[in-house]
Amino acid sequence: MTTRPWIVDDDLWALIEPLLPPWPERSPGPKPVADRLCLQGILCVLHQDVAWQLLPLGLGFGSGQTCWRRLGRWQQAGVFEQLHRILLAKLNAAGELDWSRACVDGSHVRAKKGGTATGPSPVDRRKTGSKHHLICDGKGTPLHVITTAANVNDATQSLALVDGIPPVAGRPGHPCKRPEAVLGDKAYDSKAVRRALRHRRILPVISRKGAPNIKGLGKLRYVVEQTFALLHQFKRLAVRWERRLELHDAFISLACSLICWRRLKKAAS
Repeated sequence: MTTRPWIVDDDLWALIEPLLPPWPERSPGPKPVADRLCLQGILCVLHQDVAWQLLPLGLGFGSGQTCWRRLGRWQQAGVFEQLHRILLAKLNAAGELDWSRACVDGSHVRAKKGGTATGPSPVDRRKTGSKHHLICDGKGTPLHVITTAANVNDATQSLALVDGIPPVAGRPGHPCKRPEAVLGDKAYDSKAVRRALRHRRILPVISRKGAPNIKGLGKLRYVVEQTFALLHQFKRLAVRWERRLELHDAFISLACSLICWRRLKKAAS
């Protein structure tokens, strides 16, 4: 990783630029800061967890308020979700997605300023927090992430994670959307969940409460823990500062896209 990970290279910018909503031709006020510079300011906050008001003006990002507003505008336009889907399709075309299984898990983060989708954390002395629910493919590529309050049960989000996987193109035939199996720990032990997964023609591989863990399951599920580690290397996601859920989710979608971009570049090298 470079010393300035917020720098957007030309190949990635070529994917992002067509997704950005255009500015009105006759917008009031001074000429807006270039989109590429604003994106680099957003990436600086995502990587370094810099407060918006402390974003260095000398780097040309514009004010933190400018980048903050641009983040909300792009999230509302669905830019980051589209980017994630495009990169998943490119990985799928390169044979870098493993649809034989998907892994689900949850991870708690402290929510310093409260806001939507926060609650008392059962693993952090009931301090206000959120939970990231993640589903990834068999190689650990993030497919979908949901943010809820910290006290939400993992099993309640399992079907939403599966159904939230976007249709991934890139190969002949219908877009891929369903893994062959879903792997989960005892937190996902539920007859209703197993029944619903089988109805979707997905094999549930979930350890049962009060029984020994399924042999060898940990060796297959470690990728989801690895993906959480990659997500939380983006310092802005290790602790939640945004009161507005859509801004926090924008950072998550952008981080998932960057993880996919790194894997795509590695596969091409």
